[in-house]
Amino acid sequence: MTDPVSPHATPEALAATHKAAFTQSRPWSAQEFAELLADRFTTLTGDARAFAVVREIAGEAELLTIATHPAHQRQGLGLKIMQQWMHDAATRGAEEAFLEVAQDNTAAQALYSACGFGLVGIRKAYYPRPQAAAADAMLMKRSLP
Repeated sequence: MTDPVSPHATPEALAATHKAAFTQSRPWSAQEFAELLADRFTTLTGDARAFAVVREIAGEAELLTIATHPAHQRQGLGLKIMQQWMHDAATRGAEEAFLEVAQDNTAAQALYSACGFGLVGIRKAYYPRPQAAAADAMLMKRSLP
């Protein structure tokens, strides 16, 4: 069987994976990925099958987005990507990592908790939902070794 997702991490391929993975939220466009990846403080870990985009500034790493194409979910790629970007950020001098996750995204919350992130705050009604009330954003943090 042919892999439905190209491993090439072009902005277009990342946008396609993001769209497939984020069905409750507005997916990011190829233009948004291109602009982020052109920023000297932003890094990409992974490929178009599973990736994380992280911004590192002043000893802090913020996970901007992480996505695994549905054709590649439940294979441990999300955990592998999380571990890799945290390792890479720590190697470059980041001491803390931050992220936010929608309160209704229980799979992501479980992944982040398994990676040592803990809740540090909530942004009420942060993520709009087309067919439901807006979801709160859970702010999470962890120290990097």
